[in-house]
Amino acid sequence: MSDDTSIEELVIKEEEKIAESDQGLKAAKKESLKLPVILLGAVIYSVGMNCFLRPMNLYSGGMMGFAQLFEDLLLKAGLSFGGVHLSGILYYLMNIPAIIIALKKMRRRFIIKTVFAVTAITVLLTMIPIPTAPILEDTLANVMIAGLICGAGIGIILWVGACDGGMNIIGMLIVSLKGKGSVGLTSLAVNIVLYTIMLFLFDIPTVIYSLIYSVFNSIAADRIHTQNINSQFMIITKLSDTKEMEVEVMGRLNRGMTEVDASGNFSGDAVKIFLVFISKYEANRLRAIIRSYDPNAFIVETEGVRIDGNFLKKLT
Repeated sequence: MSDDTSIEELVIKEEEKIAESDQGLKAAKKESLKLPVILLGAVIYSVGMNCFLRPMNLYSGGMMGFAQLFEDLLLKAGLSFGGVHLSGILYYLMNIPAIIIALKKMRRRFIIKTVFAVTAITVLLTMIPIPTAPILEDTLANVMIAGLICGAGIGIILWVGACDGGMNIIGMLIVSLKGKGSVGLTSLAVNIVLYTIMLFLFDIPTVIYSLIYSVFNSIAADRIHTQNINSQFMIITKLSDTKEMEVEVMGRLNRGMTEVDASGNFSGDAVKIFLVFISKYEANRLRAIIRSYDPNAFIVETEGVRIDGNFLKKLT
């Protein structure tokens, strides 16, 4: 490697090499392996919705909440659909405008996986039977379990770079553009507005329990959606030449590194300290790159840090 070649030039070459290796069948195969995981998330979400939330006549948030509301209004109007649950179908139709908006801002692979996720949820919500009575006697326990299960399903879908549709698509667009906030908090803010409107349509306990469900749903989704959790890495290495390591980190992760020259207080040996801010989702990749160059590097990870400034949030 020539010493007069700048880090910026080397990073660009590394990014071009990665882009070429990710094209074609290799990239398609990698993305197709995520479809079973998306299906698993859709199953978990649908079970939580139909088996724990719907038997209590409570409402989800966002577009799914509106879909449930429309279905109930149609049933109260005397329309019968042969026992078919319409909430999933209505949810699918309501997602079409949101997906069209996302087409202009998000990656094509994200849109394909999202359409698959929304389709799977629609089919599963239509097929999974709703019990005539709640599984548990305690209403609060049902609500908390429903929120955690549904949130886990959504989190799994988000974790593999897809989306379950609805307000989560809008939330991902907002976070991607602003670089701040979280998908769960964005959905929760919208749900507070939704449930305020529902206060005029339903009794207070229905609204309160539905709101509790949304809180637990958002918490579970955000904990599993590791792309949304910021981490700070401090790397201490005794390597004298770290240029190749820096290039690979910046080229493969598209993350900047801050370098500080220091020395060991006891040994007096010269060391380099690197500070890197990434998402928790990228942590294993960063750790693997560092270890490939310096197996003895001292690595400190701080999870859940708050970052203000020019920090790129990678949600997909």
